[in-house]
Amino acid sequence: MARPAPTFAQALPVWLKVGVLGFGGPAGQIALLHREVVETRGWIDDDDFTRALSFCMLLPGPEAQQLATWLGWRLHGVRGGLAAGLLFVLPGLAVILGLSALYVTHGRSAWAGPVLLGLKAAVVALVVQALLRIAGRTVKDRVSAAVAIGAFALMAFTLLPFPLVILAAGTVGWLLGGKGQAAGVPVAPMRPGGVRVALVCLAAWLAPICLAWAIAPGSTLAWMGLTFGGLAAISFGGAYAALAYLGQAAAGFGWLSASQMLDGLGLAETTPGPLVLVFVFVGFVGAFQTAPPDSAWLLAVLGGLMAAWTTFAPSFLWIFAGGPWIERWGRQPRPGKALAMVSAAAVGVIGQLALWFTIHLLFRSGRTAEAGALRLLVPDLAAVNPGALGLVILALGLTFAMRIPMLAMIAVTVGVAVLLRVIGFN
Repeated sequence: MARPAPTFAQALPVWLKVGVLGFGGPAGQIALLHREVVETRGWIDDDDFTRALSFCMLLPGPEAQQLATWLGWRLHGVRGGLAAGLLFVLPGLAVILGLSALYVTHGRSAWAGPVLLGLKAAVVALVVQALLRIAGRTVKDRVSAAVAIGAFALMAFTLLPFPLVILAAGTVGWLLGGKGQAAGVPVAPMRPGGVRVALVCLAAWLAPICLAWAIAPGSTLAWMGLTFGGLAAISFGGAYAALAYLGQAAAGFGWLSASQMLDGLGLAETTPGPLVLVFVFVGFVGAFQTAPPDSAWLLAVLGGLMAAWTTFAPSFLWIFAGGPWIERWGRQPRPGKALAMVSAAAVGVIGQLALWFTIHLLFRSGRTAEAGALRLLVPDLAAVNPGALGLVILALGLTFAMRIPMLAMIAVTVGVAVLLRVIGFN
């Protein structure tokens, strides 16, 4: 049974604690929220927490941040949701901005290379781990398995963009779903004032994007706002799935190289908060590298903040305005099946991301072969990096055989990479 709700002032330190200690990706962050809000303080009962988590997993964007926002909203309305959601993100945002600044100034130093190599090896293991966890939750029958495999093939071997893959999966689910209403499913009532809240949230989300296009149409900052904002609306399957599309966009615009994308993900894994903070790294470093030298730092900060705002602001829109409507809509047969197939497609997208990361890490060179709509990444087998290969094997062993915590595994791989540098192994 839930205890009396806390005051707003009593809840604030808890939301800040979750933001500061939120390491370990969505699984660790959701467990931390459950321990603090349900087990320790009893502010929300377990049934409500589970229903809220199921709802947040149906939404695009970072489910752990959306769950924190929902918990704050449930306890103290809109101001509570804003406080919980913002404090969940702000500590990690400050850290990743600092790490991004260090990266552009010291990323080419002699010791940065081994550290980043150790982080990249850890990322491969973490992506594989996330792939297996999400597959176990979403691939439940032959149809969902076929959708996952199809999504992997389309992303890995064709030029079809990520949004169309997601749309195709949703269409398959809609066509396979039954007709009519789900029997016996309670319908959540619409909260009063929902339209007004929706309009305010939507305007706040789109304002920086429109401003960038009005001041500097076609600029890097304007395209970043449009790219990150669009991705936030379709990023089902979490950060790893969204990164597959972001990698395509960043390379196409010339913001970051494949190696730098790996660097960013490795740095994001070491920060508290949602893993999509890697988008902030992309915005910061991409804007820095494409800006004139005299304005590089200013545009880098604006790029990082643009990525953060357009990525996280939609979460408040979904929770405050769309929650009851989407919850009851998603429980109907056709939409529910469509969302299930989107989640299955995310598994295939993450699988393609794992392959992409691994190839770019293990091989120093390669080429992309294209024939019409088909595309194939062909590594140079003679250019394998033995140090990277050994570190990836170490990271996989620590993760799946020894099952040590994430941060400990990252520390070991980074330490071994630095040790290899000390003894002169190239």
